[in-house]
Amino acid sequence: MFPRALVILLGIAAAVIVAAGVQAVAWLIGPAFMALIIVIAVAPVQGWLKRHGWPGWATTVVVILLVYGILVVLALGIIISVARLATEVPQYADKFDGLVASATAELARWGVGPEQLHKAASSLNISNLAGVLTALLGSVAGLATNLVFLLALLLFLSVESGGYGQRLAQIEADRPRITAALEHFAWGTRQYLLVTTVFGLIVAVLDTIALALLGIPLAFTWGLLSFITNYIPNIGFVLGVIPPALLALLTGGPKLMVIVIVLYCVINFVVQSIIQPRFIGDAVGLSVTVTFLVLFFWAWLLGPLGAILAIPLTLLAKALLVDIDPQAKWAAVLLRDSPTEPDPQAPPKKSRRERRRERRQPAPDLPPAPPAPT
Repeated sequence: MFPRALVILLGIAAAVIVAAGVQAVAWLIGPAFMALIIVIAVAPVQGWLKRHGWPGWATTVVVILLVYGILVVLALGIIISVARLATEVPQYADKFDGLVASATAELARWGVGPEQLHKAASSLNISNLAGVLTALLGSVAGLATNLVFLLALLLFLSVESGGYGQRLAQIEADRPRITAALEHFAWGTRQYLLVTTVFGLIVAVLDTIALALLGIPLAFTWGLLSFITNYIPNIGFVLGVIPPALLALLTGGPKLMVIVIVLYCVINFVVQSIIQPRFIGDAVGLSVTVTFLVLFFWAWLLGPLGAILAIPLTLLAKALLVDIDPQAKWAAVLLRDSPTEPDPQAPPKKSRRERRRERRQPAPDLPPAPPAPT
């Protein structure tokens, strides 16, 4: 009934209005979605316990304890790391001031004006950084309201997670595509979290060991930072290398800073930017370009939490807007990592262990060949 151009413009205008509304309530959507992701991640544990004969109330208690345990461990690690950083940074104030003085002198040799140098030197003060970190630690108390909301939401979601299977079964009777899309979203989210967590732990352990051997202070803190930034696709490596590189510059000079950057490039860049995206692309079905673009979109929309949850948020949006609509196959082609649609009738790929077991099995004895005719 309407021209296609008008429909496109109306759709874009509606998307802008929805984005503005989401950004206005980002304080609610971000924690709520994080709680949903945590419950989805531990849901297989509840299913495994039920299959082994555990009662429903016991599986719910285990899921609640597991969810709260994950949240408490992450919160304590972040708070302790920020506290140690706030107390450690002021010890390098003199070295930092000397480094700024030498840098300003070098800039003066290149003709930079004294007023600009004075403003730059006054802004580059490590005491200001320590004050920012202390204020950040003190603002944790201001998150009490969101924390109580998150804990209550996690409790409710964990209690109701046992009935999601029945709810999806009732939806499937009337809307099978919606059920398939939501199940694929949950499966893709779990695969993404599994791959990212495994690679994040590997990178964090290697970074911590390397920094400890080099004598960089707060090696555990930087390892925890690299683990958290591993959930930020594509640019998490850059965000994780800046603080230890600056601290290496203050403790050992430019040579130690270069060594830290090279080690991070060898460890983090190879693992996070080359190996891990291949596994994530196979797990969630999103191209590397799409993951890079959605990172900035969700970070702008929801803040830092949106950057960490960019992939699960994109999977949910894809499930609700693309997968349930038969006429949106063109959008799925643009989003997925391969141009061809996977064949649903194709047999599942064999795992590496199954392929290795097949190679180790002896070849079957073949009957002798018949004699050649004379």
